[in-house]
Amino acid sequence: MSIAIQSKLPHVGTTIFTVMSQLANEYGAVNLGQGFPDFMMSAELTGLVDKAMQDGFNQYTHMNGYPPLLTALAAKAANLYGATVDATSEITVTPGGTYAIYTALTTVLQPGDEVILFEPAYDCYIPTIELNKAIAVPIQLEYPNYAIPWDEVKAKISPRTRMIMINSPHNPTGAVMSANDMQILASIVAGTDILILSDEVYEHLIFDGIEHQSILKYHALFERSFVCFSFGKTYHCTGWKLGYCMAPAHLMKEFRKVHQFNCFCCNTPQQVALTTYIQNADAYLQLGTQIQAKRDYFRILMRDTPFTCIPSHGSYFECYSYANFSQVSDKELATTLTKEFGVATIPVSAFYQNDQDNKVLRFCFAKKESTLEKAVEGLKRL
Repeated sequence: MSIAIQSKLPHVGTTIFTVMSQLANEYGAVNLGQGFPDFMMSAELTGLVDKAMQDGFNQYTHMNGYPPLLTALAAKAANLYGATVDATSEITVTPGGTYAIYTALTTVLQPGDEVILFEPAYDCYIPTIELNKAIAVPIQLEYPNYAIPWDEVKAKISPRTRMIMINSPHNPTGAVMSANDMQILASIVAGTDILILSDEVYEHLIFDGIEHQSILKYHALFERSFVCFSFGKTYHCTGWKLGYCMAPAHLMKEFRKVHQFNCFCCNTPQQVALTTYIQNADAYLQLGTQIQAKRDYFRILMRDTPFTCIPSHGSYFECYSYANFSQVSDKELATTLTKEFGVATIPVSAFYQNDQDNKVLRFCFAKKESTLEKAVEGLKRL
């Protein structure tokens, strides 16, 4: 017997990341689709996790996060961004950055609220808004540089606007917000009750000498913001599903009300290990240089293919246009590349509510050189 239920997400299927990864596995393709490294993470960090387990840190820790780790994160925010964040009342460790985003939205959204976001957008944003019976108001970034059209943002503000979501460095395009962007944002929300959700999971994956413009640098913005981060992206351990959220105390109080009945607390030995490892600032401060080297190597390899680079300045990703040699849909080309050329990518139309197709594919370059070389050998056959 099949018992019928009414879907809360009737128009949503399996995520494009799962679909393309399954297709890559089925056809033995090199997976440059889903954003995870194929190289080893720090042996020192995994050793610290083992030590924490051997030392008995295997039971629940505090709901907010392992207290010494919260203290270390507050110190990091102060050192990097000059931010004063209270370790006790303004930081919560979460099972991943996506969970932090989901919880922040669920904390504040009421039916009929509007949330302005920018497309192409990470695929969890709109479904989470809709699960909370709120209304997504997508604004397209200006192709091909993926800049924010601030005049359009101002035009879309309404009495029902509850939140603006930003993401820098940006997934899927690698675009990065500037200090001028942050100042415009601050002027738009000044004197309003509009909240901000800042997705900063790629904060340390930023290239070309550009400085990350964290919300934490701007007190007037932080006082109305949820700021979401990822340990998985910073330390090449995406499978850990561990991140954190920072927000002013009055917002974090409400965030924790939702959090406590969802996961309650996160992996204890990993948090204990990170408390020690985070003291090594070079592990995250040098990350941008290390991953930029992979981006640059991938760019050199891709010169021997017919694709046109759309420059990325951050994240694990770079987008490439194929409009100069094909007019098939990006989903069709992504499928063909996987099945016939042995390379899995992500069609960027999947990041638009209306499937906007600019003939662009997203490639993950956070891979071993041998992996990138193998992938490009396939692409050169186009």
